[in-house]
Amino acid sequence: MARGLGRYILIRALMIIPMILILYTIVFFFLRILPGNPILAVVGTKNIPPEQLKHLEHLAGLDKPLYVQYFDYLWKMLHGDLGVTLASPMGKPVSSYIALRLPATIELTIFAFTVSVLLGIATGVLGAVKKGTKTDTTMRVYSIVAYTLFIPWFGMMLQYLFGVKLHWLPTSGRIDPSITSFHPITGLYILDSIIQGNWTALGSVLEHLILPSLTLGIVLSGAYTRLVRNNLVDVLSQDFVRAYKARGVPDRKVLLYALKNAFIPVVTLMGLQFAILLGGAVLTETTFNWPGMGTFIMDRISYRDYNSIQGAVIVFAFFVGVISLIVDVIYALLDPRVEY
Repeated sequence: MARGLGRYILIRALMIIPMILILYTIVFFFLRILPGNPILAVVGTKNIPPEQLKHLEHLAGLDKPLYVQYFDYLWKMLHGDLGVTLASPMGKPVSSYIALRLPATIELTIFAFTVSVLLGIATGVLGAVKKGTKTDTTMRVYSIVAYTLFIPWFGMMLQYLFGVKLHWLPTSGRIDPSITSFHPITGLYILDSIIQGNWTALGSVLEHLILPSLTLGIVLSGAYTRLVRNNLVDVLSQDFVRAYKARGVPDRKVLLYALKNAFIPVVTLMGLQFAILLGGAVLTETTFNWPGMGTFIMDRISYRDYNSIQGAVIVFAFFVGVISLIVDVIYALLDPRVEY
């Protein structure tokens, strides 16, 4: 079994490579089809002398044929080099920006993911257990409302209520700028605060995480509510559940058995949601001025900074591939019907 599982993991891991290559190819050519010149976007004027424009394009490698640019970047990427920025400050390694921004997105993703899963499972279970009652109807309405909420609008409502009116929580940033005793180490501020024993910083970091995590988590919890509720209702009506009850097994234990069986499709959704969170937190980061990958990509798109956008997309694709691999393995372990 262990050998079969190892082969299964290896095959799934190798599938990440073509996925990244396909995504890189699409992004590379799509960026160059779009109108606009990255050099002019950085310079900010079209009145630059042609000789100077050509010189800057040569320095950036944009005067080479498209296929040469494609394979040049691919070769660098295979060696762990994501290129240098084309936007100001030009020539700085893209990887240094990603190393600075990625931890912020990961931290937000983990917290928003936790909120969405806990809230979604709790409301889904409540709806299934109270099937046909007002509670069930309320949970079903909640799932629809949560799923259709527009993130910037919902985020601004929370900012207005808890930040502007009640003054309970900060509305932007990752940490109170007045805390000068905090020094990032890994970029994961919670972990860094704990390592340094800086509890004031830890409290501030957690406060800054609440509103963006709630915004993203509540919006994504609707899908869990609906999926958990429907699967659990289906499982609770099966013969083995009735057999458990007939034997006098306590309702709490029966619910746990049923939940385990209903959890298999939820695991798949969790993987997809985590990937979406990681790559799609752009709206939340923009709303809360969160210095993560989302705001980085948005900023670089406005400058047509090819290398930065390509590098960010490749890193996202890698993480999404790894998360998909973990989900596949968990799914295979939970579901005996999966062959490996």
